[in-house]
Amino acid sequence: MSQKQFGFFTRLLDDVPAAQRYALALEQIRAAEAYGFQSAWVAQHHFHGDEGGLPSPFPFLAHAAAQTSRIRLGTGVVTLVMEDAVRVAEDAVVTDILSGGRLEVGFGSGGTPTSYPAFGENFSDRHAVFNRKLHTVKSAWTGQELPDGNRLWPVGTGLEKRSWQATFSVFGAERAGSDGDGLLLSRTQPRRPEKPDASLWELQVPMVEAYLNALPDGRDPRILASRSVFVADDRAKALRLAEKGLSRQVRKFRAAGHTIDDTNIDTLIRTFDVHIGTPEEVVNSLLRDRTLDHATEIAIQVHSIDPEHPYILRSLELFATQVAPILANKNNALFSK
Repeated sequence: MSQKQFGFFTRLLDDVPAAQRYALALEQIRAAEAYGFQSAWVAQHHFHGDEGGLPSPFPFLAHAAAQTSRIRLGTGVVTLVMEDAVRVAEDAVVTDILSGGRLEVGFGSGGTPTSYPAFGENFSDRHAVFNRKLHTVKSAWTGQELPDGNRLWPVGTGLEKRSWQATFSVFGAERAGSDGDGLLLSRTQPRRPEKPDASLWELQVPMVEAYLNALPDGRDPRILASRSVFVADDRAKALRLAEKGLSRQVRKFRAAGHTIDDTNIDTLIRTFDVHIGTPEEVVNSLLRDRTLDHATEIAIQVHSIDPEHPYILRSLELFATQVAPILANKNNALFSK
């Protein structure tokens, strides 16, 4: 591994009403800042609260900015196909100003297929629409004239240099690189039928290589690897919580027609690419992940275990105080506030 930064990621899935979800996520972000994490990321989801609890990330991040002072705040991701590109550009600039320049904006084309019609879009057209809207957003940020002759106000704040693209494919990674954007890698992703037992890093390292090869000369790589990480004082307790949370995921996947091996908790952990256990166990697990050799940032999340709020806070504390320093020392780097 090279020198790393560490981030916290949440889909806001606490099993409570929306107002309480937001309050708990804000407490988790404040805790992450206090423990020295460099970034906090939120996902955007429409309509389906059991997939993600935040349809509007910019108001939430503006509120989070008012309650923090240092931590970078990111979208992981804005589902751009279902958004108005000019409004995204405007909302991001205002949020960035309010945060003191701490905003990072990750974009993606994916989302629940049934959500697209409500926004007048078709899931099958998502890639072409994504490319067009991303061009509009970045053009607006750099002060270029929009098709009707208008220009963005407030003016751009350099967000085009803090833009990221999420992808599951080598092609998407190459596009992110050629665009000079950061690369967002998922905590898990589908396996190809011919390689059902492939490790996550076997899928993602070729994406990293394509990204690096496509980067313009002189552009520093930005590669964020999101990972499912749950650190606990006691492995047995962690496994009990994991079995409960991952079993919920099995039911969802089977309802969608997928085949999931739930022979035991170990197979579930492998299937969902989870790093779990005591600090020492999590360190050893993460060190086997070859994608992290290339990542400039690791963002941890407790999904799909989704333990209760106190366990999330404890996991953040244990990662920051016992896992991150070891990872940093192994890379001759510092994890500092």
